[in-house]
Amino acid sequence: MKKIQLSSCAIAAALVLGAVAQTPALAADTKAKKIALSNNFAGNSWRQAMLKSWDKVTKEAVAKGVVAQAPSFTTSENQATEQAAQIQNMILQGYDAIVIDAASPTALNGAVKQACDAGIVVVSFDGVVTEPCAYRIAVDFKKLGEMQIDYFASRGIKGNLLEVRGLAGVFVDDEIHQGVTAAVAKRPEYKIVGSVHGNWTQTVAQKEVSAILSTLPPVAAVATQGGDGYGVAQAFKAAGRPTPVIFMGNRQDELAWWKEQRDANKYKTMSASIAPGASTFAFWVAQQILSGAKVPKNMTLPISVVTEDTLDASLKSTEVGSVVNVEYTQKEVIDLIAKAK
Repeated sequence: MKKIQLSSCAIAAALVLGAVAQTPALAADTKAKKIALSNNFAGNSWRQAMLKSWDKVTKEAVAKGVVAQAPSFTTSENQATEQAAQIQNMILQGYDAIVIDAASPTALNGAVKQACDAGIVVVSFDGVVTEPCAYRIAVDFKKLGEMQIDYFASRGIKGNLLEVRGLAGVFVDDEIHQGVTAAVAKRPEYKIVGSVHGNWTQTVAQKEVSAILSTLPPVAAVATQGGDGYGVAQAFKAAGRPTPVIFMGNRQDELAWWKEQRDANKYKTMSASIAPGASTFAFWVAQQILSGAKVPKNMTLPISVVTEDTLDASLKSTEVGSVVNVEYTQKEVIDLIAKAK
């Protein structure tokens, strides 16, 4: 997966992308360690890109002798009970660290505590857990919700909004939703007239939006969570309704549709998401903890943003079917941990 230069100055300042760093002496302490990824869902392009990034970076780390193993495991049903059982199996299999993209912020806490009590390092990312013994890595998802409403306001857009949410019960969905509703509460010019769960998947989003469009008044803009923007656009098209301003989520098909509409009729919008390569950040954090490094319990990654000015470059750098991405090197993570301290 190619790396791109992101539009946000804050992101550019935080990261200097490059080749995988040479392993420092500290990493020799982890050459016999085993790190596993527990993932609850793989049914959209973001999760597929996330797993691909994990596989790419961890295979190189294993080949270089940084760690002994780093397999990934994905549950089949996206159920917290199933993922809890998966984590318990990892405990029995003797993994030294478990990296988790969690189905629920709370329902896995019992299994996570069992892992910690067994001396296993637990690092949650994207879908984080609330168990105090675990480490948490996420973007400011509430801000991601707020920035959508702020963008609509900056454009002078007023009126009815449709909110397309993600997977019900997952930390990410709850946080972005809270950001959207909090921002709307501050702006009387907006009213959320409909809300559906698109599961961060284009086909589901199109189906769910299509099901309620006939009941909705005119919609000025759509707040989304990523992986759903293109499906939303297709739903409005199929219903013969004017296309609202749809906030996008950095998926390649969304960006391609945006460019097509921009070139045809000067359509304008914005796009933002967490980079799927957050999994690689979490991997290196787990490796650093195993090596003895002191790491903050909570770390925040920058939001990956695509604007009108960076649309063409972002689309060119993103594989078909994938997501705008950043993959982290060991050195970058070591440096960011030092800054976080």
